Amino acid sequence: MIIATKIKLKPTNEQEILFWKSAGVARWSYNYFLAESENYYSQYNKTLKEGEVRKHINNVLKKTTHTWLSEVGSNVMKQAVKDANLARKRWFEGLSSKPKFKSRRKSKISFYVNYESLKVVNGGFRGEKIGFIKTYQPLPKLKKGEKYSNPRISFDGRSWFLSVGYEKEFEAIELTGKSLGIDVGIKELAVCSDGEFKKNINKTKKVKNLKRKLRREQRKVSRKIEANIKSYDKNRRPIYKTPLRDMKNIQKQNQIIRNLYKKLTDIRTNHLHQCTSEIVKTKPSRIVMETLNIKGMMKNKHLSKAIQEQNLYEFKRQIKYKCEIYGIEFVEADKWYPSSKTCSCCGAIKKDLKLKDRTYVCSCGLKLDRDLNASINLANYSIQSA
Repeated sequence: MIIATKIKLKPTNEQEILFWKSAGVARWSYNYFLAESENYYSQYNKTLKEGEVRKHINNVLKKTTHTWLSEVGSNVMKQAVKDANLARKRWFEGLSSKPKFKSRRKSKISFYVNYESLKVVNGGFRGEKIGFIKTYQPLPKLKKGEKYSNPRISFDGRSWFLSVGYEKEFEAIELTGKSLGIDVGIKELAVCSDGEFKKNINKTKKVKNLKRKLRREQRKVSRKIEANIKSYDKNRRPIYKTPLRDMKNIQKQNQIIRNLYKKLTDIRTNHLHQCTSEIVKTKPSRIVMETLNIKGMMKNKHLSKAIQEQNLYEFKRQIKYKCEIYGIEFVEADKWYPSSKTCSCCGAIKKDLKLKDRTYVCSCGLKLDRDLNASINLANYSIQSA
């Protein structure tokens, strides 16, 4: 099984400048291929091959108008073009939405490192054109002849990280033979059929205080921008007294906001890892979850923000790969399976059950928490459908 790991880096000032240049080249290459492929498809109704674009960049642009491409490793541009080509292929096959151009300010800052030239040395690693990079922890050891898969360097707003994939074998674990159902939601992150309730981290005092602080800092930057507006053009676009990129107080305020967002993200991700690890460590033979239509759930304007903050897709993704590590069977129940409306005791379906009804009451005498009832039904899902 291929496991991914993320290692914090300690680059020098010169190396950090090179990182920013590499990330810029990767973003430009991705956008260039998208633009060229769209133009080519509109003219000839054919797909442009990524090899032809790379040849044009290397043989024409790099030698004439885009000489700055030579300042970074050649594989940075090569892999970015491949990523854009893969994104378009997935769009054509209906697996994802249409790829968008990467924004300089909003897109993820990352670039590819050639796995063949990546060499582990004492205290860090050595890469193509970036030289020796110190790390806070050693890279995972590999067997003879093995290579790291898809190594990339990324920036999270405060620090640089190297993420690599590597092959790892896990020993077989003795399981309990039980089936565990998991019902995810907004009131609680997850309710398990064994009676375990995983709390919603967004309702804790720490997260609420951080969100309150975030709103205050956002109002501060909004006031600073409004004070800098000189007038508006005919399309109601603001004309600034001083360009925003030249205003250091606004840049500092934006950095404070980015750090708060990062802190919230780290708290939520850490909570998801703790919950998913606790669940799989109970060692059930099977875990059943319902198929989540996140895109449909986000259309509810009253609940969309709460659903987004729960990171339900990330929760399911972590459960999936941790099940694979432990050798646990992962089952997804049908999207239309009425887990909440079905009585876990007699099997009767309560069609008039509403979202505000938090306790399930059945005519057979069962009175149970709505989410716990749904998780028990999910635990029995595969048995019922057999």
